[in-house]
Amino acid sequence: MQRSNRAKPRILITGFGPFPGVARNPSEAVARRMAASPRWRWLGIEATVLILPTTYAALAERLSPALVGGGFDAVLMIGVAGRAKRIRVERRAFNRVSRLMPDASQRCPEGLTLSNGPSQRRCALSADAIARMLQGRDLPASVSSDPGRYLCNASYFAALAQPAPTLFLHIPRPPRRRPRPLPRKKAWSGWEEQLSRAFVEVAIALVRRARNGRRCLKQ
Repeated sequence: MQRSNRAKPRILITGFGPFPGVARNPSEAVARRMAASPRWRWLGIEATVLILPTTYAALAERLSPALVGGGFDAVLMIGVAGRAKRIRVERRAFNRVSRLMPDASQRCPEGLTLSNGPSQRRCALSADAIARMLQGRDLPASVSSDPGRYLCNASYFAALAQPAPTLFLHIPRPPRRRPRPLPRKKAWSGWEEQLSRAFVEVAIALVRRARNGRRCLKQ
């Protein structure tokens, strides 16, 4: 990835669209809320949102062009983990894929590997520091070493091949119960807004480290 020559730092924020079993993907809503945050303007940061169709074809057609030609200083990726109970900060991605789970176009990958690259790629950032940052904002978060074998892992593996600091956050589905029941859409909105505000802080930290020439957060 070629870094931008502009003075204004840039970050790419990605989310996913629907896929089998998830008709409404909260990662899309969170990513869009993040990109719309007024904090970017105040800090002089340019935030770009990219919502990926949940298909393997989208990696080559949408994600790769953005990573290679976008000139982004940092990349923050968001996906949903249906069984997760807390935010999962992914520390690595694997060069493996499952042929048992079709994508949103009902297609499965032809092989069991994503490329001729290494068996795994690790995030150059401190996942532990990111998890602590989220916990400090009263969000349940933990470090994960296994992002699965679906599109989240595949997109993360592709993005980690680029030099810009990149992080993937898996989010759980919106909570179903609250002490005071709210309409479903309002409950979703509140949960997504809470996540987006916290993730903006994470993204700002990534950009600042990238612009300072430091590719990892201190432990």
